[in-house]
Amino acid sequence: MGFGDKIDNTAQNVTGKVKEGVGRATDDERLEAEGRGDQAVAKLKQAGEKIRDAFKS
Repeated sequence: MGFGDKIDNTAQNVTGKVKEGVGRATDDERLEAEGRGDQAVAKLKQAGEKIRDAFKS
């Protein structure tokens, strides 16, 4: 996995956590769900990158 990809995935995960927290604090279910979705996408990307790296080795 490239270093830039790691940063992008981590940033998306952090953004998702922030959205989820703000949504929970403001009782905005849509924003909270969007944050959880962002986190899920980031985790899937990270897993895909790890699998790809495993086959490169």
